[in-house]
Amino acid sequence: MMRDPGRTPNGQLRRGRRAGTLAGVAAASAAVALAGCASNPATGKSQLNFYSEAQEIEMGRQADAEIVQQLGLVDDPELQAYVSRLGGELAARSERPGLPWSFKVIDDPVVNAFALPGGYIYVTRGILAHMGSEAELASVLGHEIGHVTAQHSLNQISKQQVAMGGLLVGAILSPEVAQGAQAVQAGLGLLFLKYGRDDERQADDLGLRYLTKGGWEAREMPKMFTLLEGTSQLAGAGRLPNWLATHPDPAARRVRAEQLIAERKYPSGEVGAASLLDRLDGVIFGHDPREGYFVGSTFYHPGLAFQLEMPAGWRAVNEKQRLIAVHPDKVAQIELRHAAAATPEAAAEAFLAQQGVTRISSRKARIHGLSAVRADFSLASQRAISGRATFVALGERVFQLVGLVYSDRAVVAAQAFESTLGSFRTLKDRQRLAVAPQKVRVVELAAPMSWNEFARRHPSDADPRQLALMNHVSDPEAPLPAGTRLKWIEGKKAGEQTAGMPPAN
Repeated sequence: MMRDPGRTPNGQLRRGRRAGTLAGVAAASAAVALAGCASNPATGKSQLNFYSEAQEIEMGRQADAEIVQQLGLVDDPELQAYVSRLGGELAARSERPGLPWSFKVIDDPVVNAFALPGGYIYVTRGILAHMGSEAELASVLGHEIGHVTAQHSLNQISKQQVAMGGLLVGAILSPEVAQGAQAVQAGLGLLFLKYGRDDERQADDLGLRYLTKGGWEAREMPKMFTLLEGTSQLAGAGRLPNWLATHPDPAARRVRAEQLIAERKYPSGEVGAASLLDRLDGVIFGHDPREGYFVGSTFYHPGLAFQLEMPAGWRAVNEKQRLIAVHPDKVAQIELRHAAAATPEAAAEAFLAQQGVTRISSRKARIHGLSAVRADFSLASQRAISGRATFVALGERVFQLVGLVYSDRAVVAAQAFESTLGSFRTLKDRQRLAVAPQKVRVVELAAPMSWNEFARRHPSDADPRQLALMNHVSDPEAPLPAGTRLKWIEGKKAGEQTAGMPPAN
């Protein structure tokens, strides 16, 4: 038998060779790291960054297209223009005014905001509904602008690449590894980068700088941290993580902001409560049931007029582009999405013709009166995967329902596949077809009253704790003067956005 030249006769690694290899990789990684040191545009301090500004902008541009497609934007041109104008005024006072800044409102109910490299900033309609003033919103936008001006995302990505065993060195030597390096910063993955405490403090400081330069009230920033801390457990489910999942420790940051404001003695600035409230009246609150909702394990989609039974006990989530359910042991899944074909037959042929898909059988069928094609197939992978699919026509659309399971666990999903893939049908219940989303309404008090009295006079289906937070109520019995404008939630809550097991931690 031939012997590995890097090992001794008894199979142990030769210490000199291994040490030399590791030393070489370490030296190469160190050289790359030194080459990647750059000046932080916002602070002037040195930090790790392997990307040019042009690469940074292109990275953000590509991810922006994916985010808009996957998450969707709020269909309210006036609100989008308002947030864009406000963000633009802040960015113009930053250290990088020449970036192609973009500010968008994401159609998601959770309370969050995030930034991508190159100047792409997003706030959710969920966070907007909780803001009490334009200055609060400006402090959120300013914080996210700070992450961009200080290139925190690029610094985190560069650190990840160094930490992955000299990834950049490998990328230079191997096109395959280079592909892996690009995947680190691709698309939606950028949303889940975690900044360190130093980065968050720096973004807070920069946000405060931009806020006050623009003439907004600095004392609204601590209020924003209090609000975000309180809403973290009440904001509900969405396609994005909530604020605390991406911006940790708001209580400590509130205290620090208060100290900085006290030390620097900022003059009074614009609060802009009325400006913001004018634009929030009528904004959708919570998840939009027109885009689909669950009642138990039944999924209803009023906008597309269909319903479907999902497997009991599976974790099901309604996303913007698909509906997906995952087995409790994560050995199987079912996915529903649109098929890019005019007929079920064409959709089935296109799906089964994909590389790695092996057709086992396919046949035409009728499912609750709808034209369909059913197919069984397998997938080529390291662990054998079995699949069952249904392609069904409803009106001018074709839907594909695909179930996948590890072949050695196929028995656990067989019944679920059969019942779910055969349950697709037209939604005819008029009450469910007519369901409407809840909306934010702004009410002006005609007479003095306390918050508790207002809540009694204006009952709402929304969580009363959340309503109190949205209106910055600290003492529910304190009198509110006539003319006070308060946010109230109109309409009934229809089902849930998720079904089955609670989300994994």
